[in-house]
Amino acid sequence: MAASPHSPNSTFRRLRGQHSPAEFAALVRRAAKEIGETVSCDARYIGRVESGEIRCPNYAYERVFLHMFPGRTLADLGFSPREAVRGRSAQLTGRSGAGSRAGSASSFKESDVLRRAFMAGGSATVAAATLSLTLLGEPRRLPSRAGESEAAAVEDAVRQIRLLDDRHGADALYRKAAEPLRTAYALLDAGATRQSTEDRLHAGAGELAVSVGWLAHDSGRFDDARSHYAEALATARVSGDAGLEAHAFSNMAFLARDCGRSREAVRAAQAGRRAARSLGSPRLLSLLALREAGGWAGLADRRACEEALARAHTEFSRGETGADPEWMSFFGEAELEFLEARCWAALGEHARAARHARRAADLQDPHFARNVALYTAELADDLARAGAPDEAAWAGGRVLDLLTEVQSTRVRSMLSETARALVPHQRSPRVGAFLTRHATA
Repeated sequence: MAASPHSPNSTFRRLRGQHSPAEFAALVRRAAKEIGETVSCDARYIGRVESGEIRCPNYAYERVFLHMFPGRTLADLGFSPREAVRGRSAQLTGRSGAGSRAGSASSFKESDVLRRAFMAGGSATVAAATLSLTLLGEPRRLPSRAGESEAAAVEDAVRQIRLLDDRHGADALYRKAAEPLRTAYALLDAGATRQSTEDRLHAGAGELAVSVGWLAHDSGRFDDARSHYAEALATARVSGDAGLEAHAFSNMAFLARDCGRSREAVRAAQAGRRAARSLGSPRLLSLLALREAGGWAGLADRRACEEALARAHTEFSRGETGADPEWMSFFGEAELEFLEARCWAALGEHARAARHARRAADLQDPHFARNVALYTAELADDLARAGAPDEAAWAGGRVLDLLTEVQSTRVRSMLSETARALVPHQRSPRVGAFLTRHATA
């Protein structure tokens, strides 16, 4: 029987069996990859389902759950029918009743626009999406006080931006993503109906600032990225959110390394590590150690770089936990190999870098097209500088294939550097063919 409002979903809890919430969330993410979906499932999401807070999952989760439990319906999994949830003045998290304000049906429609605008994907949808508060396409004033539906909409906007970035890259998304960020901070400025809602809005707006900053970063707009990351850091400091602070510092370290400010990268990564100490996430500490290693490599400090890499591997080996942030779903063995490859490349050890880049490309799920292109571009450049021009040309050609569906200034810039490195070898038929194709791409 489907769960009623505020009633725990005991059916779903039984299906989880002996797995911890974090372990079950990992199974959900794995099942999503099997069918070409991407969901940012973590222990917190599983808890919200089992508490009855999420009465009906979104369509992506629905497809994943039905894949995991073939032959069953949503009702068999303890969920309410979608039409029953949509037909009430329920909020996007599945909550209703106490705390709902007058006019919540309109608020639901407005927030549903926020949720759905980025969901379909594809260039046409991306170009049209604004994620501003609208009703049937007509602009509306922001609510006087934000509720749970607005907080959920901001959180969902973050997830959908990350999903589309994984599939298509940042270039087509950045300018459109600025509108939901403005909306999120306007909602935060308006205040919330409850303190718990205001806390969610702070966290959601900060994560949205990081996401939009990353879109600017990946599309070569470094000044914009720096501004957005600083905005996220300020939001974290105001709300006392250590997780958001660590995320902001991680991205600031990444940006500093890409801008050639290596010592700033080291300091930002170390600040992120201090913020993350109390969070209980070895994977987050691993990523921050890799960010620090990248800074040390840029400073040509091999010993410090190797020490940071060793810490990264030690923390990574501790495995996933329920405390791992939702945004870290991208960080697996492939990303670890890629970031280590960047370190060895910065230290001038290109053959060693190529080995790690190759492993990164081989390990990456093909569904994450942007990262496959990124890792393969790193491989091409490392091979070119390691004295393997024909292999580099082959890898570069693979990147050009991927750039038909991925729009990333960062990847294109990396490939252009590789092309310049291969010019002395243009008499090779394979290299010549790649250079010609790259010039006309």
